[in-house]
Amino acid sequence: MSDAPQDEDRTTQQRLAELSARLEEARLAYYGDDAPVMSDADYDRLERELRALEEAHPQLRRPDSPTQTVGGVVGAAFSPVQHLQRMMSLDNAFTSAELAEWDARVRRELGEVEFGYLTELKIDGLAVALVYEHGELVRAATRGDGRVGEDITANARTIASIPHRLATDDPPALVEVRGEVFFPVAEFEKLNEAQAAAGKAPYANPRNTAAGSLRQKDPAVTASRNLAMYVHGIGAREGVTARSQSEVYTLLARWGLPTSPHTRVLPDLDSVERFIASYGENRHSVEHEIDGVVVKVDEFSAQGRLGSTSRAPRWAIAFKYPPEEVTTKLLDIDVNIGRTGRVTPYAVMEPVTVAGSTVEMATLHNGYEVRRKDVRIGDTVIVRKAGDVIPEVLGPVLALRGPDVREFVMPTTCPSCGTPVGPVREGDKDWRCPNAQHCPAQLRERVFALAGRGGLDIEALGWEASIALTDPEHGRPPEATTERQQPVLTSEAGLFDLRVEDVAGVQVWRRRKKNGVEQEAALEPFFYTRGTAKQPPAPRATTLTLFEELEKAKSQPLWRVLVALSIRHVGPTAARALAQSLRSMERIRSAGVEELAGIEGVGRIIAESVVEWFGVDWHREIVDRWAAAGVRMADEVDASVPRTLEGLTLVVTGSLQNWTRDEIKEAILARGGKASGSVSKKTDYVVVGESAGSKEAKARELGRPILTEQQFEVLLAQGPGGLS
Repeated sequence: MSDAPQDEDRTTQQRLAELSARLEEARLAYYGDDAPVMSDADYDRLERELRALEEAHPQLRRPDSPTQTVGGVVGAAFSPVQHLQRMMSLDNAFTSAELAEWDARVRRELGEVEFGYLTELKIDGLAVALVYEHGELVRAATRGDGRVGEDITANARTIASIPHRLATDDPPALVEVRGEVFFPVAEFEKLNEAQAAAGKAPYANPRNTAAGSLRQKDPAVTASRNLAMYVHGIGAREGVTARSQSEVYTLLARWGLPTSPHTRVLPDLDSVERFIASYGENRHSVEHEIDGVVVKVDEFSAQGRLGSTSRAPRWAIAFKYPPEEVTTKLLDIDVNIGRTGRVTPYAVMEPVTVAGSTVEMATLHNGYEVRRKDVRIGDTVIVRKAGDVIPEVLGPVLALRGPDVREFVMPTTCPSCGTPVGPVREGDKDWRCPNAQHCPAQLRERVFALAGRGGLDIEALGWEASIALTDPEHGRPPEATTERQQPVLTSEAGLFDLRVEDVAGVQVWRRRKKNGVEQEAALEPFFYTRGTAKQPPAPRATTLTLFEELEKAKSQPLWRVLVALSIRHVGPTAARALAQSLRSMERIRSAGVEELAGIEGVGRIIAESVVEWFGVDWHREIVDRWAAAGVRMADEVDASVPRTLEGLTLVVTGSLQNWTRDEIKEAILARGGKASGSVSKKTDYVVVGESAGSKEAKARELGRPILTEQQFEVLLAQGPGGLS
């Protein structure tokens, strides 16, 4: 009997896991760190591939898949806040044909119902929810994962366009207003001009600068940035009556809330397409960055008939403009070593403005892509950028190729540590440096990553501080004759053992500008002041903050510690699953592949990666030394929650009225149960909600007990005895 179908299934599962892991990492960087690691176009391409695979193999789709969930994570620097009503994402259309397909489905499902399309520009900003109670602004929060966001009320109050009180004598009892905070293009250009005048690096783009400005711990910094906001809808409300989205916009404007002037109610697809084409040709005439157009069915009654999926309304769609493309000169090709040792070539270019910001570096992905695209040093190249930080070189303009171009040759040794590099397995397109333990570049990247918002959230441990701790000779000029420094941190294992005095002598190479002219690189103290004859060197305020934050990071929950270890494929979703199921680092490190793979949200690929990681002695040393330094290695069980499901396996299928997917999983795990994604003979109970599918049929086939939502709640409160 042939094993081909099983082999194909395993290959598909592996690709699904790989795509999910890459998308999860990209989401974390975009929403959590405001520092994208891939272009919008690349993210969209991977998400579409994942969606297509899931549609072809629905039995392999997981409820925590990036196609089924929304947004990012909540950083520890801000208090988490539950949205009154879920903030959803939008499905995308990239071509006129896809938009026409959506329009046809809407018209087919609405039949003879009359409706219009509210058409508006898609602002490239940060989604925010404002809550007004009896006309007073009581809370502002980021979108987060759609259900829980970050409380940014103090910062939002500094934005001039956000009213602290609604301009009405008869305000509603409650209204949750959704909108987008953005950096006006003119203000962003002023900010970068000031940066240049001060000899500082310019900010990359308006979207990420706006997000970073809104997440400042000091509201005065936010106030100095001249951010703006446009509102585009409402969530929860009491005492608000309207028949359509456009009526809501009129009402919001009457209350003094900022609404976009670039909004139209249009009768049909033809007029929508003309709107899209017009702004596509004039996208830089708008006061803010845009990356597309949002089209919504205007009437609320029609919206209700169309409903929503698990992550997006079916009555709205975002048409995404093609990424912008420009040409520039490719001056050189260099390589970067990532935290997993991946060797990534990147283009060094003549500065060029694309998608609203100036870029001079662009990714080339790997040596295979450089050869495939036939990109050569000295070429004029086409650069694409979809409003993010990392632009991409598409290829050369062959008609402009001169005789002096030269081909790029991938280095055979790591530029950071000198170790031979190459593919891990035959046929791999990516090359890696295998010296994970001692490569300064990999350590630098890992330390920077562990401090990110999705990890231990150590704000003071940024990129420059990571370099200073792990690789102080980074940027050393070839002609320098000074003795090389030894880094104070040779492994992340020693991070929590550091004392302030340990970093007193650390210096870094910096190039300063004087009268607009860049000077030669020189060593400067990083963590301490330089000192004078009257005043000895002393730790900088940022250094003291770093050590305060390192101390606070020791009490972070287990899942954040797991993310901070840089275990391949273990992002926030997998880390939460591991922490909720096993509750301690000791249980996780001693678990085998089968036990780990059986945890909902983990799977075999992640399980094998975890076991492989803990099989390395210097990896275990990281955990041991962190534990010895006081880093939290276990999550305490909440004694107030009864362990009513101890040893029981539950499967929940369909939609429950009073519970989200995450809430269901957390409720089961907190009571000692296991939340499984598939029905088997070992399943104790199957909870069935609306639109339950094949899992309900499988439960009946196997004779497993089936519960309603109400019975599920009884089981949670009283255990199996309450069902008798």
